[in-house]
Amino acid sequence: MRSRCHTIQDETIVTPLESGIDELSEKQLAKQASIRRLLALNKDEWLYMLIGTISACIQGSVMPIYAIIFGEVLQVLSDPDEEKAQKDANQWALAFLGIGLLAGASMFLQLFMFSLAGEALTQRLRKMTFAAMLRQELGWFDDPANNIGALCARLSGDAASVQGATGSRIGTIVQAVSTISIAIGLAMYYKAKLGAVALAFVPLVMIATYFQGLLLFGQNFFEQKATEESSKIAVQAVSNIRTVASLCKERAFVKMYQDLLEKAHTDTLKVNLIRGFIFGFSQSIPFFAYAAVNYYGAKLITDENMPYGDVFKVGEALIFGTMMVGQALAFAPNYNKAKISGARILTLLDRRPKIENSPGVGLQIRSSNGAVKTENVAFHYPTRPSAQILKSMSLQVEPGSSVALVGPSGCGKSTCIQLILRYYDPISGKVRLDNQDIAALNVDALRSQMAIVAQEPALFDRTIAENIAYGDNSRSVSMEDIISSAKMANIHTFIAGLPAGYETRVGEMGTQLSGGQKQRVAIARALVRNPKILLLDEATSALDTESEQVVQAALDQASSGRTSITIAHRLSSIQNVDKIVVINHGVVHEVGSHEELLQKKGLYHRLWNMQGSSGNTSGSDRE
Repeated sequence: MRSRCHTIQDETIVTPLESGIDELSEKQLAKQASIRRLLALNKDEWLYMLIGTISACIQGSVMPIYAIIFGEVLQVLSDPDEEKAQKDANQWALAFLGIGLLAGASMFLQLFMFSLAGEALTQRLRKMTFAAMLRQELGWFDDPANNIGALCARLSGDAASVQGATGSRIGTIVQAVSTISIAIGLAMYYKAKLGAVALAFVPLVMIATYFQGLLLFGQNFFEQKATEESSKIAVQAVSNIRTVASLCKERAFVKMYQDLLEKAHTDTLKVNLIRGFIFGFSQSIPFFAYAAVNYYGAKLITDENMPYGDVFKVGEALIFGTMMVGQALAFAPNYNKAKISGARILTLLDRRPKIENSPGVGLQIRSSNGAVKTENVAFHYPTRPSAQILKSMSLQVEPGSSVALVGPSGCGKSTCIQLILRYYDPISGKVRLDNQDIAALNVDALRSQMAIVAQEPALFDRTIAENIAYGDNSRSVSMEDIISSAKMANIHTFIAGLPAGYETRVGEMGTQLSGGQKQRVAIARALVRNPKILLLDEATSALDTESEQVVQAALDQASSGRTSITIAHRLSSIQNVDKIVVINHGVVHEVGSHEELLQKKGLYHRLWNMQGSSGNTSGSDRE
C-alpha cells in the first residue's frame, strides 16, 4: 500500500523523528507552558475578560460580606429591646436579599463573559492549529507520534482543554484570591489573635489540594495517551472498514480498542481512590478550623470580653474563604491539563517546517518550460535513516519530452516524483526546474507548474465539479474549463449521463465511482491547471484491463504538448515514450528508448521478458 498512514495492511516499522522540542515529555511541556502567551491570544476579547474579572472580584467579596452580616444579625438578636431587634433584623434581612441579587448578577456575568472569551480562544486555536498542521512538511506526518488519531485528538481536545487555564478558570482563581484576601483582612481587623488561629489551617488546605493536583496530573497523562492510541485504532478500523469486514476482524478491533481503554480505566480507579481521600481531607479541614475558632473564640469572649458577633465574623469570613480557595484549587488538575495542552499547541505553532511553504518564501516562478534535472541526489526518508533509497541519482528530462521511470520494487521511482514535487529535500545533491534549484523556489509556485495523478487518487466528498476545480486554486475555475478538462480526460460523457451531472457527489474517497472513473476524474483535476509537467505515478496499475485502456488513452492525450514523467510497472504502456530510465538500487542503471534498451539486453530486457507484453515489474510499495 502506498499511503504513508499506518493501516492494517501497512505494518512498516518506523523510528521517531529526531525533532527536539517535539519529543518533550508531558511534565516538561507543563513546566514550559506560557499562560501569558495563551492569554495574549485572547486579547481581542479583553473587554469580556475585564468584565468577567470585575464580576469575579465582586463575587469573591460576597462570602466575607455575608460573614459580616451574619455576625451582625447574631449580635442584633441578642438585643433585649425586641422592637429595636426586630427593626435591625429586618434591615439585615434586606441586606441578605441585596447580597443574593449581587451574587447572582456577578456570577452570571463572570461565567458568561469568561465563557465567551474561552470559546473564542478555542475556535481561534483550532484554526491556528489546523493551519499549522497543514503547513508542516510531509516528513513530519511520517513520524508515528503524528498519526491521524493523535492529530485529531490534539485538534479537538487540546484546543478545548486550554480553557482550563483561561476562560472561566481565571474567574474561579480571581474569585478565590479576592475571597481569601478580604477574609484575611477582616479576620485581622476584628481580632488578630483569632484570625491567626483560623489562618493556621489555610496551608493544610493548600497542601491537600496541591497533592490532589499532582495525582490528577498523572491521571490526565494516562487518559490523554489512551485517547490518542484508541483514536488511532478507531480511525484505522473505520477508514478501512471494507477490509476489516472482509477479514471478519470487527471483534478484533473492538477488543484492541477496549484493551487500550481498560488499562487507562484501571489506572484511573487507583488514582481516584487516593484522590478521594485527599479531597475529603481538604474538605474537612475548614470544619476542623471552625471547631478551633469557636473554641478559642469562647475563651476570648470570656477572658477579653470580645463581642461574640465578631467571633462569627472572623470564623465565617476566613473559614468560608478557605473553603472557596480549596474549591478553586480543586480545579488545579484542569489547569495542569490546560498547560500541557497549551504547550503542545504552542510547540506546534512555533515549529518551523523544514520545507517552508509560506507565500513570501522563495522565488516566484510564473511559467516553466518543463525542464527537470536531478544532480547526484542522495536520499533516505526521515523515519528510515538506515535505508538509503537514492544514491547519487542523476536524471535529466528535456522540456516537452515524455520520460518513463521503471525498475524493481523499492528502487526509488516514486521517491524521484516526491523529490521533484519537493515533498522532501534530498540529503545531498540538487533537484532543478529550468536549471533553477527548487530549494530556492516558492513551494506553491513550484507545485503550481506540476500536476500528479497517483495510483490511488484521493477524491473529496464533494461534487465531481468541485473535485475537478480543486486542481487549480489560483483562480475561480469556470464550468467551461471543468468540462473541457473532463473531455480531455475521457470522462465527460459518463458525467453528463449521471442524473445530477457534474453536481453528483463522489462520496468519501470517491467510493461512489469505480476505479477507472476516479482515475479519470483525477486526470481532469490535474489538467484543469494546465500544468507544464505531468507526473504519473503508476496511474493505471490498480485498474482492470478495460479500464486501463480507457485511462491510458486519457493519459496519452493529457501528456501531449507538455513534459511528462511516468512511473509504470506495465512496460507495454510506455513503449512510445521518448526516453525510458531504468533505476536500480537508487541509481540510474540504463537509459534509452524501448528498442535501444531491448538491444542492450540488460535489466530492462530482463524485466520485459519476465512480464511478456503486459506483466508487472513492481508492486505498490512505497519507494
